[in-house]
Amino acid sequence: MDKDSFVNRSQLIIAVLAILSIAAHLALRFSTDLTEHWVNLPLYLALLLGGVPLVGQLLVKLFRREFGSDLLAGISIVAAVVLHEYLAGTLVVLMLSGGEALEAYAVQNASSVLQALANRMPSIAHRKIDSQVEDVALDQLNIGDTLLVFPHEICPIDGTVIEGHGVMDESYLTGEPYMISKTPGASVLSGAINGESALTIRAEKLAVDSRYAQIMRVMEGSQQHRPHIRRLGDQLGAIYTPVAVALAVAAWIISGDPVRFLAVLVVATPCPLLIAIPVAIIGSISLAARRAIVIRNPTVLEKITGCRTVIFDKTGTLTYGEPKLTEQVCADGVDPEEVMSLVASMERYSKHPLAEAFVAAGRQQQSAIHEVTEISEKPGQGLRGQVAGRSVRVTSRKVLVAEQPAAASELPPRTAGLECVVLVDDRYAATFRFRDAPRAEGATFVQHLRPRHGVNRVMLLSGDRASEVQYLADQVGIREVLAEKSPEEKLAIVRAETAKADTLFVGDGINDAPALMAATVGIAFGQNSDVTTEAAGAVVMDSSLEKVDELMHIGRRMRSIALQSAIGGMLLSVVAMFIAAAGYLPPVAGALTQEVIDVFAVANALRVALPPRSLRDF
Repeated sequence: MDKDSFVNRSQLIIAVLAILSIAAHLALRFSTDLTEHWVNLPLYLALLLGGVPLVGQLLVKLFRREFGSDLLAGISIVAAVVLHEYLAGTLVVLMLSGGEALEAYAVQNASSVLQALANRMPSIAHRKIDSQVEDVALDQLNIGDTLLVFPHEICPIDGTVIEGHGVMDESYLTGEPYMISKTPGASVLSGAINGESALTIRAEKLAVDSRYAQIMRVMEGSQQHRPHIRRLGDQLGAIYTPVAVALAVAAWIISGDPVRFLAVLVVATPCPLLIAIPVAIIGSISLAARRAIVIRNPTVLEKITGCRTVIFDKTGTLTYGEPKLTEQVCADGVDPEEVMSLVASMERYSKHPLAEAFVAAGRQQQSAIHEVTEISEKPGQGLRGQVAGRSVRVTSRKVLVAEQPAAASELPPRTAGLECVVLVDDRYAATFRFRDAPRAEGATFVQHLRPRHGVNRVMLLSGDRASEVQYLADQVGIREVLAEKSPEEKLAIVRAETAKADTLFVGDGINDAPALMAATVGIAFGQNSDVTTEAAGAVVMDSSLEKVDELMHIGRRMRSIALQSAIGGMLLSVVAMFIAAAGYLPPVAGALTQEVIDVFAVANALRVALPPRSLRDF
């Protein structure tokens, strides 16, 4: 059990102990003739086992100069014991531990980011020696070892392909949204997911020096330097606490009665901060969950409305994370519809990374699908087939120019993105261009951030190629663009921006995880990676920018209602404090009065779970 889980469970145990002790005390007081000492025995137990640990924790915070909203509760517990007001002290223990246990319930700690990252990697590799294959631990691999990577396995180490042809998904690591073809001589990265063909690779680095291991080290450093976020309750408590203590001391000095000091402190115990705010957070977490948004860290709800810099990753956040046909350039005299029909018919049988994009484009254009009588797909040569009596070939510009130099003059100028050339009956017919398409709502969402959410800067930060990142930035209207950045560079940039102003980072790949942790608020798209979702403060399950807008509004609404509950409750407490200072509210009655105030504060906080008419404004 980690430290946070232990602390959270301890708070729950103390709260239960306080409830049982109060019940036992009341039962003994009203049903037996025992002496005061024996009647108070359950309260002694609660204060010893529950109050002492809580006061100890508060003393540690005090030595660190962390003056939070719970400091008053600690002073009240100590004063109650000194003045023999044990029931009042136990009620304060219940208030304090109950509020913290309630918030712990909202958080529901999951496994650590580093554990998720480690679990993703295979623990063994398939080493090939002569004709024998043996499974060995990663730390036993040496540079130059020959390894087999079976279909759908995660590549265990950085290396070079020496046998086999296939594809790998490197998007989690590089930010590139495409399946990358792998042929002999191609490099492979640890952590990439192999396609449907087995590959034989030669290890080029030790496991401890691999790309994946580097990301783990960056993640560890990021986790150790997470930004310190001052909670809403602590901000209000920093103002409320000295006012309450000053009033309690004044009541003691003026009246000469130390019990009045305790009475004021008991009624001043900031339960609207300790309970109402966590209740508002839990309600907002529930509302977000119903909107397919998982809140992993409640501070997201408190801080998201104050973020003045929004930083986007490119792939899978502002784009769909998959190639789409963006342009079809045909040779003179060639019918575009006919070429699309022929190619889409043949690509249904291909394993090429762009095959699905071809088929989807044909379906969108309602192209006729013809029977394919012959088909072949030799590595490095492209796709060939006989479709509706026509010879059709899909290949690359490089291969076509090498085979038919004269065709170079017919080809359109090269542009950014991916492209394929099509030959029909051995003559150049068309060039198809592909890009990772921007989300339909991308431009509208980006443009509404400044007027609707007070965002001052919007940045695009990606590991993808500069031409692709700039293309997307132009499409959605982002001016600040940083491309071809490694996870280490992303982390440094986000840290620097967070030092200037609160930041919101939106990403979806393993290469985004360190930045997600370093930002004030990190939002992950989808469930592509356990590592990413562990690093983020919130996870948008539907992977849409509309959900990000909903989360921003849920956070704003939560903060507004939480402030209403907390400040309203504190104002009622201040009124009660003056009554207690005048001697009309003894400690136990003050504790009960405080509970009534809590009911009003919590009832208002519960409104946050009721969904409003709309959670979007773009």
